[in-house]
Amino acid sequence: MKKQPTQLDLGRHWAPRTWGGRRTGAGRPPGPRPVVYHVAREPLARDCPAHVTLRVQRDVPSLRSGSFVRELRRSFREGCERGDARIVHFSVQRDHLHLLVEAAGKQALGRAMKSISARVARAAQRAFLRSGPVLLGRYHVRALRTPREVRNALAYVLLNARKHWVQRTGSLPPVRFDEASSAAWFEGWSRTVGLTRSSRDAPPVAAPRTWLLRAGWRRHGLIDPAEIPGAWASRPGRS
Repeated sequence: MKKQPTQLDLGRHWAPRTWGGRRTGAGRPPGPRPVVYHVAREPLARDCPAHVTLRVQRDVPSLRSGSFVRELRRSFREGCERGDARIVHFSVQRDHLHLLVEAAGKQALGRAMKSISARVARAAQRAFLRSGPVLLGRYHVRALRTPREVRNALAYVLLNARKHWVQRTGSLPPVRFDEASSAAWFEGWSRTVGLTRSSRDAPPVAAPRTWLLRAGWRRHGLIDPAEIPGAWASRPGRS
């Protein structure tokens, strides 16, 4: 006679799950370049500019190459303004770009960023003779709601290359404007050094329309090209 199977007593072997599952902090920890996923974005008031960051894939050559900067400037000259949104300033770093953008709300910003992202990708494909994906993840956006925030964002974007220089070398960089940015078209410098532009050069950026970017930020002082944005600026002995 065949022996009947015995039902196991799960009560002696089962233990409550104490890891995994949906909770704050669950999942793979972010790496040094965490991707911006598809999460709901905060509303954006039409009178608030935004600081936008775009990142590129690891296999894309340095964006600070002259060929890419020329292609990007040409493309931005053609499309820096589109009705309810505009690029006011930008800077190009090795694997990411910083933009100061004005838009009439969250939807207008989303439409504008589709166009801007396409322009950045096509500029990289032309400059580096490549095909395939260029951008990494979604863009990161932060609304700028006060004159202080806008002043800090202007310095951060236009002087971002100085911050990276200090992080890379531990020394202060020479005081000069970054040619891989819209620094030459910024009218809020406390002094001018080392970079000129011809009056015939069409600007790759649009004139600001919001009060915060036109005048409000000036309440906190013009920007010195020797500043170091971010944490380095507050260290003793830093300019």
